[in-house]
Amino acid sequence: MSAPPRVFILAGEPSGDKLGGALMAGLKALSPGVTFEGIGGAQMQAEGLHSLFDMAELSVMGLAEILPKYFHLKRRIAETAQAVIAMRPDVLITIDSPDFSLRVAKLVKARSNIRTVHYVAPSVWAWRSGRAAKMARHVDQVLALLPFEPPYMEAAGMRCDFVGHPVVSEPVASDAEAAAFRAAHGLGAAPILLVLPGSRGSEIARLGAPFGQSVARMVAARPEVRIVVPAAAPVAGAVKDLVAGWPGDPVVLDPREGSYAEAMTLKRAAFRAADVALAASGTVSLELAAAGTPMVIAYDMAPLSRAIISRMVRVDTVTLVNLVAESRTVPEFIGKRCRADLIAPAILRVLEAPDAQHAAMALTMQRLGQGGEAPGLRAARAVLDGFL
Repeated sequence: MSAPPRVFILAGEPSGDKLGGALMAGLKALSPGVTFEGIGGAQMQAEGLHSLFDMAELSVMGLAEILPKYFHLKRRIAETAQAVIAMRPDVLITIDSPDFSLRVAKLVKARSNIRTVHYVAPSVWAWRSGRAAKMARHVDQVLALLPFEPPYMEAAGMRCDFVGHPVVSEPVASDAEAAAFRAAHGLGAAPILLVLPGSRGSEIARLGAPFGQSVARMVAARPEVRIVVPAAAPVAGAVKDLVAGWPGDPVVLDPREGSYAEAMTLKRAAFRAADVALAASGTVSLELAAAGTPMVIAYDMAPLSRAIISRMVRVDTVTLVNLVAESRTVPEFIGKRCRADLIAPAILRVLEAPDAQHAAMALTMQRLGQGGEAPGLRAARAVLDGFL
């Protein structure tokens, strides 16, 4: 296109704001003069966005909160769609937050032919495959974080570009920083077990017992093992209470102590220093892979949720390292198998023989785009290419 594009871009939560900020920076680099309207947080605003309203209004609208705020959410969806139609942008880019984003896209498509791009493919490869066909009615292009996702989106009739995962652009601690972390916390050369029980209160409550029992078994088998627990800010108090009775003289990293930058630096150093990790299922597996830390994944949920999801899941592993590397080297204990008598022996095996995981983690990072063009720039290039 000859003139710089006019872009309406929206995100509904901090992770989307981060993706959006990098995408906006990429668009500005590739197409100087690009203009933006939309909804976003601090990182998107730093790239020049004046947010239509505070993104925090959407960030709190999870499953538990959606009913009492349903009518407010509906008003914001309608207001946002109207703003898009009034702007008549060259492209509408929605980022993750499908409950909000895709409803906006649906309204916009019903009243215009504005091109729509959705950033972050839904995990239709894992469950609810019908979501792709529903998206295709009002989404023209999808930007995918995982390399195996495009065929699922394309089969439903949408263009889909793999643009890389943001984890490959995150800094990783050096060996010197890892050594300094060990020295600062009196860990010496002891084997370190990193324990990551989740970032939500419900996860801490449900995983606390099996994780704590697994730690006890590990320390009984290997008394020299030290425990490090990087806590997420929203649950740091609960995590401190949880580990108070654990053996192994646990070191809890509380991100509320010091600045955000200091907390992130400390967390990265802990990831790099650890010899093995026990982590709740989620994208943390990719953070561990980036740091080169072998892992065991475990997760459980409420019995009803477990029963429903177990009937819907289409894959034999939920760990992204296993999926991206097309291996099954990361042991996982999900649902009824989230038990200390299974988890602890697996941690010991990984601690004693980590090489298979090191190869899988390196392959995962390579396939996610490590060493190549930054994901934000790749995403921007894919958006602009869609005009051709």
